[in-house]
Amino acid sequence: MSIFRQTGLRFLWISILSFALDQWSKYAVMDSLSLYQSVQVLPFFNLTYVHNYGAAFSFLDSAGGWQRWFFTAIAMAVSGVILWWLKQSPKNQTLLPVAFSFILGGALGNVYDRLVHGYVIDFLDFYVNGYHWPAFNIADSAIFIGAALLIIDMIKNGDKNKKTDAPNTSQK
Repeated sequence: MSIFRQTGLRFLWISILSFALDQWSKYAVMDSLSLYQSVQVLPFFNLTYVHNYGAAFSFLDSAGGWQRWFFTAIAMAVSGVILWWLKQSPKNQTLLPVAFSFILGGALGNVYDRLVHGYVIDFLDFYVNGYHWPAFNIADSAIFIGAALLIIDMIKNGDKNKKTDAPNTSQK
């Protein structure tokens, strides 16, 4: 149990919470809406139930089915690397393991959809002046939050992560 308190694994609760909220929201949408049904919530936001057979922005949506297993394999491999990295990260690191925990929860939420349904359930539909951003879900939002936190960590802690043991080549 000490390994969870002493490493980045202590933030796995973020992954679990992200995954649980994602799955709860998807099942709520499936139980409440018909496929392609759209309900306006705000003047710039609808709940619109769609199936995404591809990846982000429906990339490879109509590729014939192989993409389901391809994207599942990639997400599983990345999830394994993230778990390994979380286990290796020291207790004094916070922002980086939090970021990776969000990414892990989101990745597993979409993997679950691909394995159980054969597609990812999307329903968050934002738009402005008739232009609709591609629909997405809570898992995608968790991945986005994690990526944003990675960028913040890179900006904030980038120099701290560089090696300082480079040989001194200056002449006196």
